[in-house]
Amino acid sequence: MAVYLRVRLRRLAKAQASLLRAAESILEAVGESHSELSVELIGDGRMRQLNRLYRRKDRTTDVLAFPMREADNPCPTLLGDVVISIPTAFRQAREAGRSPNEEVAALLVHGVLHLCGYDHERSEQEAARMRRRERAVLKAIGPVPRLVTRFVELNKRRC
Repeated sequence: MAVYLRVRLRRLAKAQASLLRAAESILEAVGESHSELSVELIGDGRMRQLNRLYRRKDRTTDVLAFPMREADNPCPTLLGDVVISIPTAFRQAREAGRSPNEEVAALLVHGVLHLCGYDHERSEQEAARMRRRERAVLKAIGPVPRLVTRFVELNKRRC
């Protein structure tokens, strides 16, 4: 199993080893321990561009997942890419009264489940099924480690 991490934010302090271990634990919990995963941490501006380009929604979002198994994939072990907007994750964590680490872990699980074929937008039944699976995976990976230590929003337009 391999996890590739790319961080496109200069003002993000992260615990890279913890983030990689968490991603590996998630892959193991969903039965994809032999798969490869790419994780990218970006800002709201870039996330808005991606959301507009791939989903035709001109706004930022918290997480996007790009499955590779649905495409003509020359590498069958590559599960896909999960892209997380760190500024949105921090806002959502604040609003929900939980830590940014818990929010990033939840978004990573959510993205990986999308790569595995779950789609909460398909129906309310599928959304409930996905929420149950998210809770089970988060429980399986145990206490959330420190994934991101801080994010300083100096200039919101540059994220």
